[in-house]
Amino acid sequence: MIKKKRVLVAMSGGVDSSAAAALLVDQGYDVVGATMQVWDYSECDITEGSGTCCSSIDVDDARAVADHLKIPFYVLNCEAKFKAAVIDPFLKSYLDGQTPLPCVNCNTYLKFDHLVRKMKELDCDYLATGHYAQVLKNESGEMGIYTSTDDWKDQTYFLFTLDPKIVPHLLFPVGGMTKPEVRAYCEQRGIQTAKKKDSTGICFVGNKGYDHFIESQVSKEILDTKKGLIKRLPNGEVMGPHQGIHHYTLGQSKGLGLTHHEKLFVVKVDITDNTVWVGEEKYLFSDQAQVVDSHLINSVQDQEVLGVKIRYQHKPSMAKVIKTGDTTFKLEFLEPQRAVTPGQAAVFYRGRQLLGGGWITKN
Repeated sequence: MIKKKRVLVAMSGGVDSSAAAALLVDQGYDVVGATMQVWDYSECDITEGSGTCCSSIDVDDARAVADHLKIPFYVLNCEAKFKAAVIDPFLKSYLDGQTPLPCVNCNTYLKFDHLVRKMKELDCDYLATGHYAQVLKNESGEMGIYTSTDDWKDQTYFLFTLDPKIVPHLLFPVGGMTKPEVRAYCEQRGIQTAKKKDSTGICFVGNKGYDHFIESQVSKEILDTKKGLIKRLPNGEVMGPHQGIHHYTLGQSKGLGLTHHEKLFVVKVDITDNTVWVGEEKYLFSDQAQVVDSHLINSVQDQEVLGVKIRYQHKPSMAKVIKTGDTTFKLEFLEPQRAVTPGQAAVFYRGRQLLGGGWITKN
């Protein structure tokens, strides 16, 4: 009997990564577990352990699962890298009037960079995670990333920056399962995280919300420079002052602090003078977008019509993808899209295959 290869499993303490580790053990792999410590937990107020990667409880849960599975387990100190690669860009993006997507940076610079190096250090053949995605071969025998069986939980949107060279070394054990199947498997396997609730929102923000987190990390002097006026389209009517552009994102209609009989939406944030523009919903729709700093896992033909997701839980919309530079594209949607938001990702699909993507800038 040929022994199966060695796998490093990224364990967050949640049910999905717990299932991934258990499935690989059951399949006969030589499994090693690892959790990334991204905070000084003595200073972190995220204590719920709700499936995030930011609580000491989650680290304890991951360790308990590893003990249950009788596999080696490591805690990797990633505090400095997490701050530089995830937290700092998150803060800068909000202060630049954008809506950031920190999960992509976490995947890019920690899970599929830092952990890939750890995989090699530990002489592992594969890196596995609990992502809902699949690594499959196409008709030509080439390995690629494909959407998961569970369309609602699919996480390929966050994986567009993957290095094509590491794709053959990745395993996504739960990618062919639905979430209920994952929970049932963990319960049958006696894993304590089987009924642990899913994480929601951005893991490091905590229960007090984005505003509180940003204000805890950025000086009042800097935040004061981000105050300005709320104006209404189309005529520029001044609706009142606001307390900082980091409070607003495209499509927002609640919490605007306006007393107006019509429902108004944030349709633009202008960082040149910190103006937050509001207007009727019709101003949110756009038939094009500009994409920068793109990254491709598989090639895309110039002017090819592809499925494009402009947010995580957004069904791909068909768009002509026009190459405008080495890492830039113009998207022309076949139907206008609502709230094409700078700072979010535009991710390209050919059918169920993830091809790559880039960052939405001003459209």
